[in-house]
Amino acid sequence: MAVADIASAGTESMPRQSWFTRNLAVILRHGIINFFMIVILLPLAWVLIMSVKSRPDAMRGDFWPRKFDFTTYGYVFQKIETLPVNMWNSIYVTAGTVLLTTVCAVLAGYALVHMRPRGGGIVVAALLASLYFPTRVVSIISIYEIQNSLGLINSTMGLILPYVTLNLAISILIMRSVFQLVPHEVIEAAKVDGAGPWRTLLTIALPMARNGLVVIFIVNFVTAWGEFLLCSTLTNDQEARTMPVVLAGAQGGLGQWTWPNLAAVYMIVVMPGIIAFTFAQKLFFKGLAEGVVKG
Repeated sequence: MAVADIASAGTESMPRQSWFTRNLAVILRHGIINFFMIVILLPLAWVLIMSVKSRPDAMRGDFWPRKFDFTTYGYVFQKIETLPVNMWNSIYVTAGTVLLTTVCAVLAGYALVHMRPRGGGIVVAALLASLYFPTRVVSIISIYEIQNSLGLINSTMGLILPYVTLNLAISILIMRSVFQLVPHEVIEAAKVDGAGPWRTLLTIALPMARNGLVVIFIVNFVTAWGEFLLCSTLTNDQEARTMPVVLAGAQGGLGQWTWPNLAAVYMIVVMPGIIAFTFAQKLFFKGLAEGVVKG
């Protein structure tokens, strides 16, 4: 009893930690996350509010408008007559890029991991090395010459080929990492059961790698949707261009633009990407957590 009393007395004499001290690490972690979230979302919120401001409100500099004016979006479509065409260009160029890149990345990633071709290590090393070079800038002249020889200059559909080429390395490496998570024993068991390479890929490996597909979908969607340099270099006519080039043209003085009108163009450009990521974010982060981007 004496020992117990001494122990209890010692425990009671120790100062109790406050709730703030006990949860200091959690508070700091959430504070940092919220800070960076505000850094990212506040400019977007500012542009969204600016797009529905009247011109006098935009000149005052207040964050919240005194009067909402939704006519800016109608003005944008009226002033840029090719805007629906440009939006369609962005949609089908991005869709074609994502589809072709995904197919090529799946086939190449599966072959490198489960078919083990000769020279596979050299291919992987070359893909990794290509990520350390500013390929989009260094190869712009070569891309232009190739597109010109193929008669694809000023062709919206012709943008898909260079987009796929420049996004293929990272996509293959991602799918290679995904297929490394698929046990070789499962693939070998499917082969023993008589499944061919295509059936094994489509019915066994691919369903187990669906989270990786979401990752490369998001990566290629964002890259293709926001690409500016190649589109502005390989196209000349306004009707053949995509939305990022149209946004740059508006900033450069395409028509009589004020801040609300320019903000409306910006929201039209960025909203499809935000909507796509909103629906796919859970699978995207799940794919990353499962080791999609491991070396």
